[in-house]
Amino acid sequence: MADELVRAEQRGAVRVLTMFRPDKKNAFNNAMYRSMARALEAAQADDAVHVLLVTGTGDTFCAGQDFSEMSSDAGPEHGFPLFMQALVQCDKPIVTAVNGVGIGLGTTMLLHTDINFIAAEARLRLPFVTLGVVPEAASSYLLPIAVGQQQAAEILFTARWIDAAESVALGLTYAMVARAQLLETALAKAAEIAANPPGAVQHTKRLLRVWRRDAIAAARQREDQAFQERLGTPENLEAIRAFFEKRSADFSRR
Repeated sequence: MADELVRAEQRGAVRVLTMFRPDKKNAFNNAMYRSMARALEAAQADDAVHVLLVTGTGDTFCAGQDFSEMSSDAGPEHGFPLFMQALVQCDKPIVTAVNGVGIGLGTTMLLHTDINFIAAEARLRLPFVTLGVVPEAASSYLLPIAVGQQQAAEILFTARWIDAAESVALGLTYAMVARAQLLETALAKAAEIAANPPGAVQHTKRLLRVWRRDAIAAARQREDQAFQERLGTPENLEAIRAFFEKRSADFSRR
């Protein structure tokens, strides 16, 4: 099974989904959001799939949003809501192999997956304020739950890098693994889970997640509204210009 942007491979009862946009460091454009949504929905519907494993191609896990499509004109046809819906509604366990840098969505999606392995060289970052926008994917709600209110505030307000060891200590990831053994380790854990009765495992995941589903929907609605308000502001425009001009942004003027 293959897709231009998301490659799917069956390993026993484990469906491996590899984000495949190496020229853009696996950053998400509209087409990739839709490809990931389709891949998740297909795995959810396939009884032969007991567990999913998500990873990235090359030396990057996911560089987040493709800035060339970061526009307030995206509207309801944008693929991000479809991807989020498929991710949140998937009741099959999702293991990740974070093979490299995870920026923005490359970090926030880990708040929705179940067991995250990270390469020793990998780093994570939530750069939203530096882009003149706000957190997404319900991370304003889920990050404080995962790491605590003050840690979440510090991480979001500074937009600093989090190395692999700290990501484990914070609870964002489950274990740090040498990159050469990362996929093998993640696959072994996925296969261990897949060997258990799939109905019981999926029912357990639903129980683990049901308490937060409505709160996630509410958080996403708040974030989406705030995100639209921030897109196109002088801060946001300066941040995007600075990115493409490869310079430091100047937020001294409003």
